[in-house]
Amino acid sequence: MRKIRYGVFVLWMLLCCSVTSAPAEVSIGIGIGLPNVSIGINLPLFPELVPVPGYPVYYAPRIETNYFFYDGMYWVYQDDNWYASYWYNGPWSFVEPTVVPLYVLRIPVRYYRHPPPYFRGWRTDAPPRWGEHWGREWEQHRRGWDNWKRGSGPKRAPLPVYQRQYKGDRYPPVERQQTLRNQNYRYQPRDKTVRQHFQQQGAQRGPAPVRQESREEPRMRSQGQQQIQRQAPVQQAPPAAPRQQQRQIYREQRQQPEAVPAPRQQIREQQQQERGRSQEFRGQGQGQEQKKEERGRERN
Repeated sequence: MRKIRYGVFVLWMLLCCSVTSAPAEVSIGIGIGLPNVSIGINLPLFPELVPVPGYPVYYAPRIETNYFFYDGMYWVYQDDNWYASYWYNGPWSFVEPTVVPLYVLRIPVRYYRHPPPYFRGWRTDAPPRWGEHWGREWEQHRRGWDNWKRGSGPKRAPLPVYQRQYKGDRYPPVERQQTLRNQNYRYQPRDKTVRQHFQQQGAQRGPAPVRQESREEPRMRSQGQQQIQRQAPVQQAPPAAPRQQQRQIYREQRQQPEAVPAPRQQIREQQQQERGRSQEFRGQGQGQEQKKEERGRERN
């Protein structure tokens, strides 16, 4: 049923495009392609985004389309479908109704700048009646989506204002968008559903070339080192060189306590004792000589 509805819808849009023209500020068309969808929104510059009071969401009041910003990504509701992107002018990814973030579904009707016809008669201060529109099966799958306390939601994500400098011809191609975002916008999605969308878009667009090379080089080196370590035989440490032994001995000698120099008084006492000993030796020698002389006289 969905494929038939898409085919009828595409034929209807082709007929409308042939007889109608888009507004001057934003051109609205349709083009279907996966995984990145071009929905025909052509923004020449970064749009003005205003906070929705009481909600962690921004909306674009000057764009004639249902354009929002939530949790680090842009969300567009167009032609009964939701699309998401993390750059303000796409490319966009199709989002199934069963996985649209809750706070995006809860945006009041009054903040839809281009509401579809079936929004008529619905309360402007309340979210759209998605259960009536998408059917009982969707309502059972997303049960409780409209039950929450205002003011208890998460904080608004900071706007990626760095994208203001990329307008017109300077708008980056798909392969550069992720690199620029990683360099200038550090916010990471908190909503589990948004985080999945963000990771999916990053995987589809592929990592930036510079980051890919920087990641691959260490892996190649580590693999080579592992092979060398496996092939190289286990070597024992060589004996210490003579110079190393001398250094070790020198260090051990320096670590030993040094001899404390004797004070001056001790030195003087030692000198006096040595002098006294020398005098005693001299006296003993003279006494022996005198005894020898006396013995020689007695013999004579």
